[in-house]
Amino acid sequence: MNSREFSYKIVHELPKRLRISSGLLYDPNMDPSFLQALMSNITGVEKIRLNLKAGSVVINYNGKKKTREAILDFIRYPEKEAFQSEVLEHEHPADSLGAAVKSVSALLTGILPKEAAAPIGLALSFPIICKGIDTLVNEGIKVDVLDASAVLFSLLRRDYFTAGSIAALLSIGTYLEEMSEKKSTDLLSNLLRPKIDKVWIEKNQREIQIEIRDLQIGDIVICGPGELIPVDGIVHSGEALINQSSITGESVPVHLKPEDEILSGSVVDEGKIKIRAVQVGSNTGMARISRFLEQSLKSKSAGQKKSDELADRLVPITFALGIGIYLATGDVSRAASVLTVDYSCAIKIATPVSVKMSMYNAAGLGALLKGSKALDTLSRIDTIVFDKTGTLTLGHPEVTDIIPLGTITRDELLAIAAGAEEHYDHPVANAVLNAAKKEKLALPYASEVDFIVAHGVSAYVDDQPVLVGSRHFIEDDESIDCSASNKDSKKLMKQGKSLLYISVNQSLAGIIALQDKIRPEAEETLLALKKNGVKKIVVLTGDHETTAKMLLKTLKSIDEIHWELKPEDKASIIKGLKNNGQCVAFTGDGVNDAPAMVTADLGICMPQGADIAKDSAQLVLLKEDLCILPKALEISMNNKKTIVNSFRAAVGINSLILLSASAGKLQPVTAAVLHNTSTLGILGYSAMSNRLFTPENNHKNTVLTK
Repeated sequence: MNSREFSYKIVHELPKRLRISSGLLYDPNMDPSFLQALMSNITGVEKIRLNLKAGSVVINYNGKKKTREAILDFIRYPEKEAFQSEVLEHEHPADSLGAAVKSVSALLTGILPKEAAAPIGLALSFPIICKGIDTLVNEGIKVDVLDASAVLFSLLRRDYFTAGSIAALLSIGTYLEEMSEKKSTDLLSNLLRPKIDKVWIEKNQREIQIEIRDLQIGDIVICGPGELIPVDGIVHSGEALINQSSITGESVPVHLKPEDEILSGSVVDEGKIKIRAVQVGSNTGMARISRFLEQSLKSKSAGQKKSDELADRLVPITFALGIGIYLATGDVSRAASVLTVDYSCAIKIATPVSVKMSMYNAAGLGALLKGSKALDTLSRIDTIVFDKTGTLTLGHPEVTDIIPLGTITRDELLAIAAGAEEHYDHPVANAVLNAAKKEKLALPYASEVDFIVAHGVSAYVDDQPVLVGSRHFIEDDESIDCSASNKDSKKLMKQGKSLLYISVNQSLAGIIALQDKIRPEAEETLLALKKNGVKKIVVLTGDHETTAKMLLKTLKSIDEIHWELKPEDKASIIKGLKNNGQCVAFTGDGVNDAPAMVTADLGICMPQGADIAKDSAQLVLLKEDLCILPKALEISMNNKKTIVNSFRAAVGINSLILLSASAGKLQPVTAAVLHNTSTLGILGYSAMSNRLFTPENNHKNTVLTK
């Protein structure tokens, strides 16, 4: 896992603190956020602070010799995952001190004699001029060239106050932007990191569940469909399709078999495997997930890219106008006034700040958006598709009827079903387990448990082959006669209940009926979505027709409902909606929902959803409240409105300043102050209009009626 060697020097050391200088921090391919996450996962490390400009890192740790050695070893031989495959612009921490010093220095240039103001103005201007020259040589005429030209013209006029003001205002704008992005990025990163509390392992030929902190190297970890891999290890037995997108970025699942390596943070798409743990706890590669998070947050939406491109096209126009005025009039002051004005600044700063603050606001309300693309897509949604169970319903069905058939007793039937379902984290399985616990039944030992997606569970319970699942699974796929249950099943289905069929030794042993409750906020949510521009609401379910039609009768805002569906059927329906030109969002929570989420323009996952569903979704609800969804939609629409308003303000205000400067009505310092003040004003508007925006349906006293 290690890459090339880097030299290092311990600059300062205390019993529980190290300051280390290393060439690693200057490497252009090093990903700072990912490096910090990897180092944070070293056992005993408590806090990491990078200073890229100084090429040093400060580490607070537990003071143990073993931890110190691990830190130094990592600095010398950093993991290759700390380096990016593509070079991204390094993000430095927001520099409040630098912005404050430049602001005070700029003010001093306005009140000190020119002899004293000159070195201050030159010191403030030098970095901007150097950056402008570098940009001109390597990228062409961009905003940095414009800033450098304005500063240079001001220096030629010995106008150190204007030069210093430009430098200070640019620094303040950068600081505010970085602070806005850092706050939202930190929040999103913390919320998105997967949390695993317990894992299943095989010990003494039995499957037992333990706390993840008790996991040891060499343990055999068992992972099934939809589960996140908690360890770095080797496949011990079994085969599975593994989704490694959060680690490698590769969207196509890979097939793994015994003796293949597997990385923590991967997700099991299909199959079941046993993994021999090689690295556990904080020494695993789980920190790789932070790279996925950071890169998704850095991605730009289509609207943002379009704004940036237009802003870049406006820069050469301003530059040409300034140079043209100078050549035509010889008036350095007028040319400097023009060059202090550019459209790009406000447009490029306002858009990402608006996006980040919208994401921050949405996360605060309970909607986690994975990047600006998700926010942009959400604002364009006109059709929302819901999976029924766990979304429109509470997802916590309760056992209502237990009907044994043949010689088996009621308690035996429930205990057998619970024993088979114990290993499967699903609402139906939980309902059966809860019913068994409520009646204080001892669960029989189950082994060779296998989950068949959208069908049921196969297991050996007390050495007897047991199947638990839908009638289609038991009767059609496994050829077990279920006719003995016809009378009871028809009666229960008319009551809108879902049925679970249990077979033992290839014979139907009985049925268990369950019923889920519709979320109390479901109808209000659907009405709010339509109020905010959603034209069509579709519901998909694997339940039978009777249950589906009862839901349609209860929630009258539903436009269309489909029943008795398999996972691939759901994806096919969504594809059909998209082919009709609709922008489709899909909301679900289970392993079965992942194909539909990937097919939709926007995947939405409920908070208790399976790991694979959360991985596939672009929007994750953080609270068990569907009302969050229309709130998130309003936030995305407000963000779109804010970006448009910011763009219009930037173009309008800067055009007026530019015309006045071209006509010689403004001095360079006045033009600079007006331009930078308007830029900060637009930046403030972009941040605050989203940070303080409260969706209408967030008020408790708001009642939505038909």
